[in-house]
Amino acid sequence: MQKAIDQSIYWFFKLLELLVVVCMVAMVVMVFGNVVLRYAFNSGISVSDEMSRYFFIWLTYIGAMVAMHEGGHLGVDTLIKHLPVMGKKVCLFLSEALMLFCNGLFLLGTWKMHDLQVTNVSPVVGISMIWVYGIGYVVAVVMAIINLNVLYRLCTGQISEQELVQVIETEGLADVEKQFKEAKA
Repeated sequence: MQKAIDQSIYWFFKLLELLVVVCMVAMVVMVFGNVVLRYAFNSGISVSDEMSRYFFIWLTYIGAMVAMHEGGHLGVDTLIKHLPVMGKKVCLFLSEALMLFCNGLFLLGTWKMHDLQVTNVSPVVGISMIWVYGIGYVVAVVMAIINLNVLYRLCTGQISEQELVQVIETEGLADVEKQFKEAKA
C-alpha cells in the first residue's frame, strides 16, 4: 500500500514538472512568435500576451509546489544548525505550523474570491478568471498536505536529525564551509 502511495506521489510531481515545462515552452513560443509577427508582418496575436501572463502565473505556483516537495525553497539555517535537537524540532514544528496556517489563509482567500473570479471574464481570451486564479485551491491543498506530512513525521519521531534543518546546501557553500573550518583548526 505504501509503495502505491509513493508511486502516486512520484507521478503527481512528475506531472507537475511536465506542466512547468509546457507552460514555459508555451510562453516562449507565444511571446517570441508575437514579437516576430509584430516586427516582420506588422501584426500580432492579441491572445498570446494574455495567455503568456496566465501561463506565468500557473508556472510560478506549480513550480512552488514542486520546490516545496523537493525541499528546494530558500532558507536560512544559521541559527537552526547550532541548536540542540529539541530546539531544531521546536523550530521545525513552528515553521511547518506557520506554513500550514498560511496555506489555510490562502485557501480561504481563494474561496472568498471564487464567486467574483467566476463571473470576472478576461478581456481578450474571454475565459472565466477562476481558470487563472483557481490554482490557489490546488497550491493551498498540496502544500498543506506536505506540511501535515512533515508535522506528522515530526510528532511520531520519524524525522532524522539531518531532516530537522530544512535547508539543502549547495556544493559550493559546503566547500566554503569546509575550507572555513579547516582554516579555523
